[in-house]
Amino acid sequence: MRAAGCDGLITDLSGSIKDFADSAIVLEALDLLITVDTSPAHLAGALGKPVGMLLPYVPNWRWLLERDDSPWYPSLRLFRQERPNDWSTPLRRLAEALKTRAGETAAGSSGSA
Repeated sequence: MRAAGCDGLITDLSGSIKDFADSAIVLEALDLLITVDTSPAHLAGALGKPVGMLLPYVPNWRWLLERDDSPWYPSLRLFRQERPNDWSTPLRRLAEALKTRAGETAAGSSGSA
């Protein structure tokens, strides 16, 4: 299923991804991964790819608490809900980080989400 107005912007590769090796190949082609799923976040982090991870108010224990980074993956940034079911704050923070990243990329530098 495609989002309205996104024709040509989104390529569905799900039919060609069979395992983590296939996922790693796809991740290597990306500039940045934004995800809510821990599996690709761990894989991208292990590959050193920039990752933005959206987390619910009560996250999986692996993401720890009260921090926006990961001790295991320096290229990963966490965007947490501050209240249950309220995604407005983490999405706003993610949008701000993407704007900053776009400015840095345009200026010739790079960093995590």
